[in-house]
Formats: sequence, C-alpha cells, structure tokens
Amino acid sequence: MTQPTDNRRDALLAAALTAAERGWHVFPLRPGAKLPALHGERTCTGAGPCMGGHRKWEERATTDPDRIRATWSHGPFNVGIATGPSGLLVVDLDTPEHKGSSDAPDGAATFRALCERAGHAVPDTYRVRTASGGTHLYFTTPPDTRMTNTQGTVADSVDTRGWGGYVVAAGSTTPTGTYEPLRGPETARLPSWLQSILQPAPKATTAPSVAIAGLSSRYANVALAAETRNVAAAQVGEREAKLFRAARALGRFVAWGDLPRHVVEQALQTGGETAGLSASECRSTLRSALDWSIAHNQSSRRTA
Repeated sequence: MTQPTDNRRDALLAAALTAAERGWHVFPLRPGAKLPALHGERTCTGAGPCMGGHRKWEERATTDPDRIRATWSHGPFNVGIATGPSGLLVVDLDTPEHKGSSDAPDGAATFRALCERAGHAVPDTYRVRTASGGTHLYFTTPPDTRMTNTQGTVADSVDTRGWGGYVVAAGSTTPTGTYEPLRGPETARLPSWLQSILQPAPKATTAPSVAIAGLSSRYANVALAAETRNVAAAQVGEREAKLFRAARALGRFVAWGDLPRHVVEQALQTGGETAGLSASECRSTLRSALDWSIAHNQSSRRTA
C-alpha cells in the first residue's frame, strides 16, 4: 500500500536533485501543495539549523545533495526553488481565471504584446507549465544584481519572482495538476530591456511643488539634455537599456506638460542613433517606454 507514496517521493527527490544540479537552491513544500513545509518563526524552537536564530525557507534552501536526500526521505514533498539565491528571475505568466477574472487577457498574451512593443520576440528560455495552466519563464540574473518580486509591474497578469520569492519546480503536483517542463534545459540571461522595466533608473530629484512653470520647464530641459547625452554615449550591450530608461524618466515631463512628446522623441531618437541603434529600434523602444511612463504619471502631477 505504501508503494505509490514511495514512488512519488522518489520522483520528487529526483526533481529536487535535478534542480540542485543546475545550481538552483531548493527547499521542501508541503506534499501536494505550494506552501513551505518548514516551520515558521512563531513555532521556531531555536534548535538545529535555527540554533543561531530562526532561518526562513530562503536561507535554508540548498544545493547540497546529502541534505536534499535527508529531507525528502521523510515524505513526498513538493519542490520549491528559492529564486534569489539561485540567481534566477522567474516571470510568472498567469491565467485570468487565477486572478479572479475570466474575460481579461492572460499573462502570456500581455507579455507577448509587451515584447512586440519593445521590438523583441518572446525570449527563448527554460519554461514550466504551472498546475493552473500558466507559464513560468526562467532567466538568469546579471552578477551583483538583486532582483526582487514584482506584481503587475511588467504587464497585467505578469508577475516576477526574485529575492524574497520562490516558484514550484517542475515535477511537483497539486490537486489542480502537475508542473511540467515545456522547454529546456538552457536558461537564458535576463534581457536588458526587461531588466530596465523591472529596475528603472532612479528618478531625478523632483522640483519643489511650489516651483513656478518657468523653473519647471527649465528643469525638464536640463533633464532632457542630460538623458540625451547619456544615451548617445552608451556602449554596446547597454544602448537599448539606457534609451529605455531615459524615455521612462522623461515621460513624466511629457505627462506633466513640461515637455512636448515630439521633442523628447526627436532628442532621444538622435541620441540612440548616435550610439549605434537603428532608427526602427529607437522608435520601437521609445514608443513603448514613453507610452508606459505617460500613462503611469498622469496622476502624479505636482501641485502648483
């Protein structure tokens, strides 16, 4: 009678070891569920791995095969991957039903549209079909970059998991289905244009709310000149990301009425082409970044 459970435990152990072999830090989830199987801070006894203080699942996630075998010897735990310690950024393309709406576009559709607006194909990388019918796209993050979780920052029904987050690994099973690998095994590097969306450039110091229109306009012109110079001087490998960030930063001045959109587009188009980008690459990147920035800054107008 215990053979099916033993077989399931062996399969999940194999899934955990496979993930660990790829350098991904794993930890146990409750059998048939998505919640961590480790104790919480309230029930922590301060013993074992928590002798020096409570250690959460992200700290206890491991690639050590001996620790993994010892853990999974106790039961058929689902497999969690701590994305931050694993150097991963996972894009979660959810289904509208899972978000509580059956008529909204799903995450795959909105992400595909975002890629098209940015002038790129949907990245080809290792991906997993989730139990609810969504998709996880796995990316490696640049060294010394700390990507955190986001919700809806990229697009509707598109979330990300980085530091402070985890995903359920392929091979795990819940009552709604199994997590299945769709493509692999290569995990692509996080595209620079996508990283720019997730980690936009810090906003320049906002002008005082009591600034008169003339000062506000001069401030915007200074920002425009600085961003244009920065884009024009961009090196290969960073040109598109700098153009995207510059458009995001300057879009708020367009939304506030401090700069005409066509002036921003013309200046950054020239800067991008000076850096070596094609005219079509510049137009596509500018359109996407400015549309987003203007839409998200309409309600952030400074009071006079």
